[in-house]
Amino acid sequence: MDLNPPAEQNYANPKTCFFHVLFKAGALAFYILSALFFDSFVIIFVVTVLLAALDFWVVKNVSGRILVGLRWWNEINDLGESVWKFECLDQESLARMNKKDSWLFWWTLYLTAVAWIVLGIFSLIRFQADYLLVVGVCLTLSIANIVGFTKCRKDAKKQIQQFATQTLASRVSSTLQSAFTVV
Repeated sequence: MDLNPPAEQNYANPKTCFFHVLFKAGALAFYILSALFFDSFVIIFVVTVLLAALDFWVVKNVSGRILVGLRWWNEINDLGESVWKFECLDQESLARMNKKDSWLFWWTLYLTAVAWIVLGIFSLIRFQADYLLVVGVCLTLSIANIVGFTKCRKDAKKQIQQFATQTLASRVSSTLQSAFTVV
């Protein structure tokens, strides 16, 4: 993953990028600033977790599909086992994805989890177990998206490699067949 955003390229989906960042920033900002305005832990918990849940849903169902062409979900099969399902765009469509959109997607995904970890450490240091609960829920939602999209990206790369291998093998095979047909 590149550390610097791609230069000389605009965001292809600025509204999606905005909402991709909005709920992450909203949950973090509310959690950090809420102590200044509210004495009620319940309000802080409910609003922060609600914003984190909205972020989880937007990332999983909207911005992941639009910004990086990936989608994931988890199902329980007939045997009661958890099965991960992945969906990605075809190779041609993935190649056309905007690099700046992709960069924003992945970096905000990881940085949000890092921010929640740092806030969790502060809660531990201050012996605030109740606030550690808020951070734990938000971190769990962030990590679920990281795991889902990372697995999805690996699955997409595996599919691309299989497609490339099959295409190369069929071209070599057809070239060999045509060479022996001429003789």
